[in-house]
Amino acid sequence: MLITYILIRIITFPLALLPYKALHFLGKRLGSLAYYLIPKFRKRALSNLALAKDLNLSNAEIRQVAKRSFQSALITCLEYPKIAREKHLSKIVTAVNPEKAHEIINQGKAVIFFCGHQANWELLFLEGTTHMPGVAIGRPIKNKYLYDWILQIRQKFGGKIVPPKNGIKEGLRALKNGAFFGIVGDQGMPGSGYSSSFLGRLAWTSPLPALLAYKTNRPIIVATTTRRDGHYYIHYSEPLYPNNKEPKEQEIKRLMDAVLDIYEQSIKKNPHEWLWIHNRWKQQTRDEINSPYRHDSLAIILPEDQELAEKASLFRELYPREHITLFLPKSLLKHTQLDAELIPYTHINEVFRDDLRFKLIFNFTKNSRIEAHYKKKSALATYHFDAIDTSLKKKVKGA
Repeated sequence: MLITYILIRIITFPLALLPYKALHFLGKRLGSLAYYLIPKFRKRALSNLALAKDLNLSNAEIRQVAKRSFQSALITCLEYPKIAREKHLSKIVTAVNPEKAHEIINQGKAVIFFCGHQANWELLFLEGTTHMPGVAIGRPIKNKYLYDWILQIRQKFGGKIVPPKNGIKEGLRALKNGAFFGIVGDQGMPGSGYSSSFLGRLAWTSPLPALLAYKTNRPIIVATTTRRDGHYYIHYSEPLYPNNKEPKEQEIKRLMDAVLDIYEQSIKKNPHEWLWIHNRWKQQTRDEINSPYRHDSLAIILPEDQELAEKASLFRELYPREHITLFLPKSLLKHTQLDAELIPYTHINEVFRDDLRFKLIFNFTKNSRIEAHYKKKSALATYHFDAIDTSLKKKVKGA
């Protein structure tokens, strides 16, 4: 780990000497390269965009947004060494409307900031802690030396980063002391107990921002970031206050729905600046289904087999909330009870579509070209029925 850290620091040291314009130019080129060279992330981004119904993007637009999202992420990565040496953030970032947040903090009260992975998300906490005392949750990475360096960057203006396991305790302490508490809340958390529609799809999110707001009677402010001509602009929403007279569960849902709606609208305006490569819409935890089969969107292709069509409903038991598409011969439509998107076909060639939604393919036909076709789209895993492990095969066969 130490050797890896030293190599990264040596390789990235020259980046700190380059102007931001050069970093952004380089980031766009490397981002385009990464789009083609890292198929796992490319496919995940394409699938997520294709399934984000509220964006209403064509396949050409999906590919363009995905590539630009890679470019945005690489720009953020290249900026780390530069930001580490930056003493005056005003050169690269502007808080457009910070007055209400500053007013609350200056009164000795606290604020909960909700943000996500937009543009360079690191700048939100850095800019905030140049004006206000702040604490935020940060998930450690495996390389301790590299993470210590990242922590130095994040805490350079006096802020404090705490691990998720201490989130509630440290959040309550920060809010009690009149500091702001920052939460990056746009990651999929199927075990959280709170879900809502996000960009037209069911998504699971930590309700921690609303829970802390309700417990402390402090407002939530949604902070969003955009990148324009090499400069960053931070926008703050109006404060969202809890109503402690209402039942806790009801109020937590109201607050989270409002927070995510504001954040969702910001993504719609600039979808290419959001990090589409993460598992925002994952529906199951690791203990619910085996990793090779744990994907949020899948397609099942059936041959002319009435028994399989009748037992296809078992897939809904395995994937109760995931997006499922079933391709089957028209003659079998009346023989299946699967609650899913049904696409009947008369000839197997009709299955070969330019469809970017599917991360997982179950092919029950003898046509192996189907798997090859969808691997070139967004499929992260494809399984011919004969290759499915025994435990899953038994469930599908109803044995």
